[in-house]
Amino acid sequence: MSLKEQLQHDLKEALRAGDKQRKSVIRMALAEITNAEIEQGRRTGETELEDRDVIAVLQRQAKQRQEAIDELEQVDRPDLLAKEREELAILEEYLPEQLPREEIVEEARQVIEELDATSMRDMGPVMGRLMSKLQGQVDGHVASEVVRELLTSR
Repeated sequence: MSLKEQLQHDLKEALRAGDKQRKSVIRMALAEITNAEIEQGRRTGETELEDRDVIAVLQRQAKQRQEAIDELEQVDRPDLLAKEREELAILEEYLPEQLPREEIVEEARQVIEELDATSMRDMGPVMGRLMSKLQGQVDGHVASEVVRELLTSR
């Protein structure tokens, strides 16, 4: 079962169970997936997204929720904060587990050695290779921090 099919199945389950929050989050996610499929269809002629593309859409949704949580914490809105956290938790159920920082550091070291990177000028190629290697398993911000730390310590 593809990830999109899983979302569609879970939407039906949420409808049956009367879970308004879950239903709303999954509907928003499916709408974004549909928008991405339409956009991809315009570019390539294919209309069905692969799981990795669906994961990318869900990661964008999760990132938006996380940014909203950060802003709501600053303005002290506990009512909206709880809602955003619940939505983020629902989205995270469909995302692959994130690698621990130690594994990211190890992968980044390998990429730096492969590319023989020596300074911050090499950060772009290192990040490109690392993100393609760890696609969906790592937050870009965390990967960027790790690569920056490793390159500045050389």
